[in-house]
Amino acid sequence: MSGHDHGEDGVSRRKVLECMTWAGTGVLWTITGGVPRSLGIIDSAQAATAAAPGMTFLQISDSHVGFDKSANPNALGTLEEAVAKINAMPAKPSFMIHTGDITHLSKAAEFDNADRIISQSKLDVHYVPGEHDFLDEDVKFYRERYGRGTKGVGWYSFDAGGVHFIGLVNVVDLKAGGLGNLGAEQLAWLEDDLRGKSKSTPIVLFAHIPLWTVYPEWGWGTEDGGRALEYVKGFGSVTVLNGHIHQVMQKVEGNVTFHTARSTAFPQPAPGTAPSPGPMKVEDARLRAMLGIASVNFKQNEQRLAIIDTPLQG
Repeated sequence: MSGHDHGEDGVSRRKVLECMTWAGTGVLWTITGGVPRSLGIIDSAQAATAAAPGMTFLQISDSHVGFDKSANPNALGTLEEAVAKINAMPAKPSFMIHTGDITHLSKAAEFDNADRIISQSKLDVHYVPGEHDFLDEDVKFYRERYGRGTKGVGWYSFDAGGVHFIGLVNVVDLKAGGLGNLGAEQLAWLEDDLRGKSKSTPIVLFAHIPLWTVYPEWGWGTEDGGRALEYVKGFGSVTVLNGHIHQVMQKVEGNVTFHTARSTAFPQPAPGTAPSPGPMKVEDARLRAMLGIASVNFKQNEQRLAIIDTPLQG
């Protein structure tokens, strides 16, 4: 969705809510010639695979292993359910991306439990940290497990299936109100990483906090995210995957498709509908319909993209 009303504080609440997807199934997106369009609601990743065979990868986010409050007393259990859903897919995805907040309090045991469950998918997993993964005093637990071979505090890139993937870290040195921050060093690296790439190469940026301004009053955005997006402006197909807000929101601006994922742990309120963000208690029967995973499919040479959001239940 484009043509938003931007004021000094970012996108208006009305426009934010217009862009939100609360569907209990998923939205299929295709990209032809770099222009995304929605094909409507579908009910499973299997349908996506049939519609657009090619490289498929998964996004999970905000597992918050260690969380045990009333919004979900068993966050580890719902992560297990998410992995079981992944293992039941008819076609094995190429790999998985986790967009942060693997743990709730950055404890060694929480990382151990997360590894134990996620490894059951038998997929390669590419991680970026959430702010909850950087809470230990020396910020060593995340870096020891997932930071080896990365740059700075954990950013990196890789290529798969003709797509260039870039994992960014925007949870260090948070700005006023909790807004994310990339920083000059990482932005310089990003510009250099993209230099020389063909403009026809599909680009996927993934980070924990949304790179676009969702709701600045709650810190749902990245202060210098616009600079990162400037660097990918000339590419024909750009997908930006984030977590942090624990709900599906999608937006299209020009050649860029933005998508935020559900949590596997607990939902959060829609922007502006509560005094503040945070774990949202819902009826037990509704919880699993508000948690889930996303699958993304690229078909090489046609720049075909499908993003399918699949809840744990419903």
